[in-house]
Amino acid sequence: MFNRTGISHLISISGLHITMVAALFSGLIFALWRRSFFTTARLPLMLPAQKAAALAGMLAATVYVLLAGSGVPAQRTLLMLTVVALALWWGRITSVSHVLCLALGLVVLFDPWAVLGPGFWLSFAAVAVILYVSVGRAAANGDAGKLRWRAALQSATLTQYAVTLGLVPLTVLLFGQASLVSPLANAVAIPLFSFLVTPLALLGSVLPAPLSFWCLGFAHFLVAELAQVLNWLSGFSLAVWTVPIPDAWMFALALIGTIWMLAPRGWPARYLGLFAWLPLVLNAPAHPRAGEMWVTAFDVGQGMALLIETEKHRFLYDTGPTYSPESDGGNRVILPYLRARGINTLDGIMITHSDTDHAGGALSIMREIRVGRVSSSLPLEHPIVRAAPLHERCIAGQSWHWEGVDFALLHPTAASYDSEKWKPNARSCTLKVTLNGLAILLPGDIEAVQEAELVAGKGAELAADVLLAPHHGSGTSSTLPFLQAVQPQLALFQVGYRNRYRHPKQEVFERYGELGIGRLRSDEAGAISLRFGSAIEVIEYRREHARYWYGR
Repeated sequence: MFNRTGISHLISISGLHITMVAALFSGLIFALWRRSFFTTARLPLMLPAQKAAALAGMLAATVYVLLAGSGVPAQRTLLMLTVVALALWWGRITSVSHVLCLALGLVVLFDPWAVLGPGFWLSFAAVAVILYVSVGRAAANGDAGKLRWRAALQSATLTQYAVTLGLVPLTVLLFGQASLVSPLANAVAIPLFSFLVTPLALLGSVLPAPLSFWCLGFAHFLVAELAQVLNWLSGFSLAVWTVPIPDAWMFALALIGTIWMLAPRGWPARYLGLFAWLPLVLNAPAHPRAGEMWVTAFDVGQGMALLIETEKHRFLYDTGPTYSPESDGGNRVILPYLRARGINTLDGIMITHSDTDHAGGALSIMREIRVGRVSSSLPLEHPIVRAAPLHERCIAGQSWHWEGVDFALLHPTAASYDSEKWKPNARSCTLKVTLNGLAILLPGDIEAVQEAELVAGKGAELAADVLLAPHHGSGTSSTLPFLQAVQPQLALFQVGYRNRYRHPKQEVFERYGELGIGRLRSDEAGAISLRFGSAIEVIEYRREHARYWYGR
C-alpha cells in the first residue's frame, strides 16, 4: 500500500525525520545558550550560540542515525548536516551543491556497495531535484507581500510537484512503475508526519506514563486513519503506472526532458520536455513474435519456476520456494521480473504439487497480478486452490494450443487422485510444450516409479529437445531408461547454491554427461532463457551480465 501510494519514504527513517531531530536539539541549545547570561556561566563569551547549536544538532543527528541503523538516506542527511555544521563552525561559505556532492562522495567512500541500492539513487536524486528547482531562483512577483502561510504552501506545492515529476524516470528505471496518486497521498501524509506523528512519537518515547501513552496513542490513531485513506487511494486500478524497464537511451532522453520541464521560468518552451518522455511512456512489453516461444527458468534457489511465453499468452510453471513467512520466490524473484517486463497478467499458472519449493510463491503472485486460471495436483482444500479465480486438476490427456504452441499434460492420471499411497511428488504435473517440432519436457518432481510408468505408457511422446531435470536431479529420479526415452539435447537443473539436499546428485549429473546431454545449473548460470524458433537459443543471465567477482 505504501509503495502504491508513494509514501514509503515517510514510513522509513528518512532525512526528514533526522533533520527534524537535529533542528529540535539545535534550537533548544541555541535558546538556552543565549540565555545563559541569566546564570553565572556566561557561555556565549566562551563559544558563540550559533556554533553551540550547530554542534548540538550534529551530535543529535549522529545519535539518531546510529539508532536508526545508518541506511543510505540517513547517512546522506547526516553527512550534509555535518558539512553545514563544520562550515558554520569554521566560518566558511557553504554552497548547497558542494554539500550534496561531498555527502555523496563520503557515502560512496564509506560504503561503496551503496550504489547498488535503489535508496542511494532515489535519496540523492530527490535532494538534487529540490535544490535544482529552489536554490538561486528568484521569487515570483508579489511573493513578498503574500501571507507567510500562503508562501509556505506555494513552496511546499512546488517542491512536491518537482520531486514527483523529477523522480519518475528514475523510479521507472529502478522499479518499472510509478505511483500516479503519489502527489495527493504525499500532500496529506507529509504534513501529518512532519507536524504531528513524528513529534508525538519522539515525545512519547521520552515522557513518563500516562503522558507517553497519550502521545503514542494519538500518533497511532493518526497513522491508522491515514492508512484508511491510503488504502482507498491504492485500490484504484490506475493508482500505479506500470511499464517495462526502459533502455538506457529512453531513460537518458526522459531525464533530459525532465530537466528541461523543471527549468526556471523564462526558459523557452518548457513544455517540449514532455515530448522527450514519449519513448518512455510508449515503451511496450517485449513478447515473442509469431512462430516463437520463450521459456525463462528463474533463479529462485532450491525450487522450481519457469515462465512460458507465446505471442499473446504467458504461462507460469511452478512459483518457486518459500524463504520466510514474509518472502518467497513469488514476491522476491518472479513478480519483480514480471514488473520489469511490464507484464501484469498471467493466462495460467500450473502448480505441480504441494511442496513449498514449488508452490511457495503462488499466493504472493495471485495477490499482485491477474491470473486467468490455476492448474494443479493440490488437494481441493489447499489455500492456493481456494484463492484461485478458476481451478482445474492436472490430468493426463489435457491439452491446449496457443499461437502454434502445443501444451500436453502427460501425468498424473485421474485414478491417482483416488489413491492415498502416493506422495505429492508422485502426482507432479508433467507438461510437454512443443513448437515447430522443438519441445521442452517439464516433469516436476516425479521419481523413478513415475518415470517408468511414463516410459511404458507414453514412449515416443516423451521425446524432447530440452528436459527440466526431474526432482532437481535427485538420486531418486533421472533414471537411464527415462533419459533414453526423452533423448534431450539440453538439461536444466533448477537448484539452490550449496542446497542441503546436495542436488543435483553427482552420479545423476554425470549420467546426463555420459549420454552427451548439455547441462545447465541455475546456481551457476543464474536465470536461463530459451528462445524457441527455427532453433533453440540459450541465454545464461550470469554470462550476459557478468560481475567482476565471478572471476571471468
